[in-house]
This record gives sequence, C-alpha cells and structure tokens, in this order.
Amino acid sequence: MKWLAVALWIAVACMNLSKHPKMAHIPSGIFWMGCVAGPPTSQSPNQSGLQMPDCQSVHQVKLDSFWMDQTLVTQEQFERFIQETGYLTVAERRTEFEPGAVVFTPPLGPVSLENAANWWKFQPGVNWRRLSGKMTKPSRMPVVYIAWDDADRYCRWAGKRLPTEAEFEYAARGGLDRNLYSWGNELKPKGRWMANLFQGHFPEQNSKEDGFDQLSPVASYPPNGYGLYDMTGNVWEWTSDWYRPDFYQSLTSSEKVTTNPKGPDDSFDPLEPGVPKRVQRGGSFLCSEQYCRRYLVGARGRAEPKSGASHTGFRCVVGP
Repeated sequence: MKWLAVALWIAVACMNLSKHPKMAHIPSGIFWMGCVAGPPTSQSPNQSGLQMPDCQSVHQVKLDSFWMDQTLVTQEQFERFIQETGYLTVAERRTEFEPGAVVFTPPLGPVSLENAANWWKFQPGVNWRRLSGKMTKPSRMPVVYIAWDDADRYCRWAGKRLPTEAEFEYAARGGLDRNLYSWGNELKPKGRWMANLFQGHFPEQNSKEDGFDQLSPVASYPPNGYGLYDMTGNVWEWTSDWYRPDFYQSLTSSEKVTTNPKGPDDSFDPLEPGVPKRVQRGGSFLCSEQYCRRYLVGARGRAEPKSGASHTGFRCVVGP
C-alpha cells in the first residue's frame, strides 16, 4: 500500500500549491550526513577550521522522496497566512517579557567573540512586520523573527510541515555527496559569492562583498542541484528535530544505514542544561570564517524554540 500513501501526499501537495506554488521534488536516496571540520581559512591557514563535534560522526542516511519549498517563506507569503488566520507570532505576544526580539546590532569596534551579547540586543516592538520597530511593507525578503512555533503553525496552515534535519541536509547538498558546500568544495568558485554570508571583520565591519549588509531577497543567488535557493546563508532555518550534540554518534553505533531519521526524543545542550533546543540549519548572513562557519552544508545550529531573531526563518516540505 506504499504506492497509495505516496499518491496521497503528492495529491495533498498539489492541492496546496496555491499557498506556496514553487516546490522542488527531492528524489529518494542515500547520503553521508554530517561533517568533520572545515578547510583552512585566511584567518586560520594552518588549522582545519572551527571544530564541530556535534556534526560527528559522519553517517549514512537513507531518505524517501519528498517535496521542498524552493525558497524561504517570504514576508509576502507569511502576510497571507496572517490575514487568513489572525495569528500573532511569539515576538508579538511574548507574555514573560514585553513583545520584541533579539536584533543583530554591530558594535562600534572589535569585541571579544566569546560573548554574543556584544552584538545581540533585545529590542522591544520588533517582529516579522516591524523589522526595525517600524511597520514595513511585506516583500520578497525572507520572513524573520520567527520562533519554531510560528514556523510550525504556518506549515500546518499550508498543509505542509517543517523538514527533518536529515531532509534539510540532503536537499541542501543538491545531489553532491560529501562536499563542503551546497554548490561544491570551493567557497567562491571563480571568485563568485554563492550565498549571503558575512565578509570583513566580524562583527563590527561587514565589507558586503556579496552585495548585502544583512538580509537579501530570496533567490538572489544561483539554486543548487535540486533547484533550491538559499540553502546556505541568508537566514537560519528551523527543522523539526530536537537538538542533542551526541545524536549522530548514537546513529553510528549500529553500523547500519539510518532510514528517515526524525531526531532524538528530547533535547539536551550541555552549554545550557535545562533549555530545550531545536535544530537549525543553513547558517545566515552573520556566518563568517572568523566566528560561525556553520555555512558548511553538514554543520548544525540550534536555538530555543520560542526564540526568534533577525536571522531566523524557515521553509516547508511535503512528504510521507
């Protein structure tokens, strides 16, 4: 009866195309998930780059086919959801604190990279429609200041769901297995930036070599092999998985290929015990070789589900 289930979710996807008309088909397959570390950089030419133990051990994963939004959900698309449902995002209705969110605020000069509070500030009144505290007209920019609950609610409204972490990485690779980036193994092939990242001296001076200071409109860069845009950079993207730094190691203990993993049953972050986290993927416009090299396609991020920031968004999938 598997063929019937596949036919059913394809039909559901077709019925929901009016809510997000551009989706890409991601074929079934097996890939190597995770990464060891990045290559040497101009900032650390004699080292292998920032170590990422939570991206290890690299392991094989088998996935069924699914459909994924070609782009991040935009402000325009999110506006339609709001108009039809009257939904208020977490940033608009925070109950423990006043409404608002954390905003990237570049310091005036060089600061220690050990404390992210040097460039993140809570700003009252900021949310997806008030990017700087003032009402803005929805555009083709990715919707941001989105908490996990907001992303999940939108996906369910659209008849879709958030991708699993494995689905996101597999789709981001675009058919290029065991590559560093979603477009290959060169950060700047032929000198061209392939994603919206941070250039210059982080966090106080962005040289904007890629043409953007912070957010960029969706599809500003070439798509990957599966026709997906912004799978690297621009904004972090929520997945459905809980975060545990040792989850990959648990999958490699059996030496079997893992099929359609959905993440651990609970969350634990040793850096903040007692604070549950969901996995984010893809990196953002703040990722640089000096601080956050999690633009590597096998790298992971995480955040508290009720947090939304100026570099956090999402996209949806449809699948069995």
